[in-house]
Amino acid sequence: MTPQRPQGADAFPNAEVVLKGRARPVESSGTHKKAEPAPLYAALDLGTNSCRMLIARPKGNQFSVVDSFSKTVQLGAGLESSGRLSRASMGRTVQALRICQKKLEAHGVRRMRLVATEACRRASNSREFMRTIRRETGLSLEVIPAEEEARLAVVSCAPLVQPRTEQLLVVDIGGGSTELVWLDLTELEPAERPAALMRFSMNFKRTGTRPEPRVVDWISVPLGVATLREQFGDVESDSARFALMSWFFEEQLASFSPYSAQQKREGFQIIGTSGTITTVAASWLGLRRYDRTKVDGLLMTSAQIDTVIKDYLSLGPEGRRTDPRIGRDRHALIMSGAAILQALMRCWPTDRLSVADRGLREGLLFAQMSADGVLEHGL
Repeated sequence: MTPQRPQGADAFPNAEVVLKGRARPVESSGTHKKAEPAPLYAALDLGTNSCRMLIARPKGNQFSVVDSFSKTVQLGAGLESSGRLSRASMGRTVQALRICQKKLEAHGVRRMRLVATEACRRASNSREFMRTIRRETGLSLEVIPAEEEARLAVVSCAPLVQPRTEQLLVVDIGGGSTELVWLDLTELEPAERPAALMRFSMNFKRTGTRPEPRVVDWISVPLGVATLREQFGDVESDSARFALMSWFFEEQLASFSPYSAQQKREGFQIIGTSGTITTVAASWLGLRRYDRTKVDGLLMTSAQIDTVIKDYLSLGPEGRRTDPRIGRDRHALIMSGAAILQALMRCWPTDRLSVADRGLREGLLFAQMSADGVLEHGL
């Protein structure tokens, strides 16, 4: 497996999202009419391990979630060895998508984007599976390229960018792959940086006259929490498996151009989005019941992250299985995700990580709403 690399500016679609201003007011005919509710939007992310969906409506410069769905489907189970999606994993996924379809229909959602990522990018029977989904559920999913997944991760994390940030690394740890995007924001005024990232595209060349984020480099490593765990499943020692996974993942970053660069700590920010990172944050806070408002935007130090990981290792597989901070759906994958996270924190010139409880679904929603002009200016 080799990381996906850009092949020049022409390799990227011009996917720039433009904020078109405030939502248009409801016209008045002289009588008091109740304003129509804002339209509903949906975003579905079918990943290697999970199927997740959000239904939301625009609210100011953000959105308000109306309904959601999340189910562990293990779509990529066995993909490493066979190169194909198994009948059992496809069956689990179709069942989850039927629930999504019913929710979309019940809410009358007309504006939606439904995407699949790494498992469907790699599987030889992916096209056949997309046809099966359409036939069984009526839903049309698109398999998006890694660069689009990386771009949407950046868009979703834009509200968490600090005004003083000049160099930004956005990391999205998925089930089957991990995307990293390194951005230079120095040409932007501090107050403009979050909003500019909402218009972000993956083009290396300037697309307009106004300042914009500059992509220094990006990479998609074909290792996520599920695929990395599967590669080292035959290692019996828990601690040895963890160490091997972490160092193996770091080796895959060697071609990432900023990897060996001497960067300044000042003005540098890492934003990390994934179930692994939010679980580590919740564990540090001691949350026995997950609370997004306490996790999203939390700043964690390397020492705090290491403390949580050491605690996970001391628990062992059985202890992690019953730890309420980790959860039943996460315990089997938490150490492979922690191995990736530890490798990333070894590599970069900072001892702090901004935790993002947001990702591909939020990026899909922001992109749709921004393109439709239903979001207000600013963040």
